[in-house]
Amino acid sequence: MSVVTVEISAVRKSFGPTVALGGVSLRAYEGEVHAIIGGNGSGKSTLAKVISGVLIPDEGQVAILGKSATSPHEARELGISNVFQEVLVADECSVLDNLYLGADGLLGSSVSREERYARASALMAELLGFDLDLDVPAGELPLSIKQWITIGRALLTEPKVLILDESSAALDFDSTERLFRKMREMKKRGCSIMIVTHRIAELVRIADRATVLRDGRTVGTLEKEEITEARILALIAGPEREKAQGSQVSASRSSDLPVLRMAAAKVWADGAAFDFTLFPGEVVGITGLDGQGQAEFVRAIAGVAPLVSGKISVVRDGVAEAVTDLRSARENGISYVSGDRKKEGIFANLGIFENLALPIYRTYRAGGWLNLINRTKLGPIFDWETGKLAVKMGSPDNLITSLSGGNQQKVLIARAFAEKPTVLVLNDPARGIDIGAKLDLYRNLRDFAARGNAVVFLSSEIEEFMNLCSRVHVFRNGSVSADFEPPFDGHVILNAMFGRRATAPMAGDETVEMPHVPTAEDGRPAARVVPFIRPETPEDVMNQSGFLLTAPDIPQGSVVPDRFVEESPTSPALRWSGVPQGTQSFALAVTDPDLPAAFNFPRSFAHWLAHDIPGHIRELPEGASNSLALPSPAAELNSDFVTFAIPGFGRGWGGPWPPDRQHRYVFTLYALKTARVDIAPGADLAAFAAAVLPVAIDQASFTAVYGPARKPLPTP
Repeated sequence: MSVVTVEISAVRKSFGPTVALGGVSLRAYEGEVHAIIGGNGSGKSTLAKVISGVLIPDEGQVAILGKSATSPHEARELGISNVFQEVLVADECSVLDNLYLGADGLLGSSVSREERYARASALMAELLGFDLDLDVPAGELPLSIKQWITIGRALLTEPKVLILDESSAALDFDSTERLFRKMREMKKRGCSIMIVTHRIAELVRIADRATVLRDGRTVGTLEKEEITEARILALIAGPEREKAQGSQVSASRSSDLPVLRMAAAKVWADGAAFDFTLFPGEVVGITGLDGQGQAEFVRAIAGVAPLVSGKISVVRDGVAEAVTDLRSARENGISYVSGDRKKEGIFANLGIFENLALPIYRTYRAGGWLNLINRTKLGPIFDWETGKLAVKMGSPDNLITSLSGGNQQKVLIARAFAEKPTVLVLNDPARGIDIGAKLDLYRNLRDFAARGNAVVFLSSEIEEFMNLCSRVHVFRNGSVSADFEPPFDGHVILNAMFGRRATAPMAGDETVEMPHVPTAEDGRPAARVVPFIRPETPEDVMNQSGFLLTAPDIPQGSVVPDRFVEESPTSPALRWSGVPQGTQSFALAVTDPDLPAAFNFPRSFAHWLAHDIPGHIRELPEGASNSLALPSPAAELNSDFVTFAIPGFGRGWGGPWPPDRQHRYVFTLYALKTARVDIAPGADLAAFAAAVLPVAIDQASFTAVYGPARKPLPTP
């Protein structure tokens, strides 16, 4: 860390009477991840905009690689890219156009469309983990994909300094892992990465150093070993932390009479039907990997989007009232808070007061038929609700866009409380708010539930459920696949999100088995996965959930045995169960995502590719590759040993052969809704994925490790 890339000295920036930065200093180095930490309104986003030339400081010095930028164009020329907190895409434009937005000069681009498409396609496949149609309009994509587009736009500039302002806020765990992998790769190339995030667990894992801001001032710099949750909380939350932690007891059911029922519900046309009942006093956590149906579930409860089939009822005074749309939901005491505040939350042209009070104007109107706004009654409500969440603002009449993103989100949550609902539905509500505000939110949710109300709380951050929720449901394949009760085990919940067994270690863990799940005093499991029976007949298995792939000789996270590696042509035995309904065939891929940079290869290395495995098959025996044991009409493709012209390899299994260090090997089985896929015999992994993913119902996977190799790769 000898080369200084960013040096900030006593920078000040004010907007009228509001002091956003009151004296900030920091120094970032080449090849490091430098976190900028602070509460909402502490000046983090303002500082990011000052560094990237969007804002000019009133006082102080900003040096980027020894120079200063007075405009975004100059910053770009210096090698700075900024991914802003708001997800900025042009909905009407294609993904490709969004990725290169702002890259062209006055006279157009010197790079051909074909070259742009190839670069963008490879990058997005790496970031997303699958191929994305770059010609589709960005407005048709979910928020998480839009977030990746903004990140991809910055990465395509090959920056020397990358600023990520809450760029993982819309990403789930799996997506965040891919982002971190890309960040580590950029670090090795000397890029300086400055990250603004409220996800404390992320900071602890990824940051090399951290600068802490409070009220627009630098209050300290933490080195790697000092970046702990306790230290961060002490610096940015202070007394607010103690106040918010007054109650640490999880919410619990206060009555056996439900407040809401969902019967035979389907959120996906091809998903399994399920029932859901919500009781007074509960805070029910909802989670899952991105795009598994959990967002559709909470939106259906709130009446924002309809169920595919099934019924939703609110039970009031023993009478069930149907919820069919947003109006009926609100009339029956359901309030909704979206995590996408720009699209589904704020009214950008209205003030802070109007944004909070708008839904309750009619309730507190004055003037009879004149329908006048009664600000005398609304004022105390505004003060009470914003005070509970410590919204940092100037005049209530200022535009809501004058607030930081986190404070905008607090206003939306306060608005929901002001409606005095019976059921509060939160769709990733804590996205972009600081830890102190989160603790305030948790306390308010406990108090709200304790008064006989109920909360449905969707989040991709498992940590948010601890010491808060009465139960947690995990969504997978459009339905509830597992449920848990306190005390929660984050590792077990995470495994359920990936469809793995409860005790499976995460990829890269050194141990093969995790300790047994702890039990409560009454002896029940602390976290219970929804059980499914593994019947003997294929027809029965087809009706079960929990698609699982295993290798008898290669437990999850273990080392691949020597008899399957390097020059050995013997493929390992594989078994699978819990096959999803409608499966007609399987496709298999074994890949290495850790190929050395010297190979200059844009994707994972394929060690085994097979397809058209019949739908009734449940295992491949050891040595099935290139033998009669491979069931007909299954076919194998070339491994990437053929791509690199390494002698001794051809079609079928090519065992692990890491030339430099220990690598991961990802075994993935795809359940397909077609009996055959059209793949050319000479197809590579990209062509395999292009044919398989569009017809995949589900996938099951596990990860093993091996390396370094015992001998060097043969010379082509």
